Amino acid sequence: MSRLLLVSNSTLHGSGYLDHCAAAIEQFLGRDVARVLFIPYALYDRDDYAAQARERLVALGYQVDSLHDAADPRAAVLAAEAVFTGGGNTFRLLNQLYANHVLEPLRERVLSGMPYMGSSAGSNIAGLTIGTTNDMPIVQPPSFRALALVPFNLNTHYLDPDPHSTHMGETREKRIEQFHEENPQVVVGLREGSLLLREGPRLSLLGVTGARIFRAGQEPEEVLPGADLSELLA
Repeated sequence: MSRLLLVSNSTLHGSGYLDHCAAAIEQFLGRDVARVLFIPYALYDRDDYAAQARERLVALGYQVDSLHDAADPRAAVLAAEAVFTGGGNTFRLLNQLYANHVLEPLRERVLSGMPYMGSSAGSNIAGLTIGTTNDMPIVQPPSFRALALVPFNLNTHYLDPDPHSTHMGETREKRIEQFHEENPQVVVGLREGSLLLREGPRLSLLGVTGARIFRAGQEPEEVLPGADLSELLA
């Protein structure tokens, strides 16, 4: 009975850290959760990142522990009430999860019902692989295989093609098309301001900006906030 809240971005233009998704976080965690385990591995300065997350989540009524402070990361994951994985560089995040041997314990806990929240890189790793992240490979994880909490890949911070742009490089859509030349799985492009909510067999698109669904060999599908995407879990 997996429970996931996968946010495209932690900060939306014109608002503060997690402001745009604060109500969704409160509804998702409810009052049965008292403490959240934060995973700051995607950024270099983990102390500063943990302090930022702690300040914001405490304001919402939740106490926060950071995984980088744990003497035994695996034990911390196994004991967590809920987990929030922050954004940053997806390669660095996944590499550290492998290095600390917490990827599989985290996956098992979430599949058994522990609430999992991610933003940006923290959402990317919820997919099958990190092959559709926008980040540079600043480190090399042992594998691109991620948590596989959903049977598709994510592209957070998705940007639509700009018909007026003079930039000659690949658009995000073109890069996902290239991904599908080598990989079969669906890719969900989450625009900034959008988020996915999974409650067991039900997957919903929340937020204000919508998303695009990419399937190999097909035209992208536009989906609007409020859409039921449960078919993607099949």
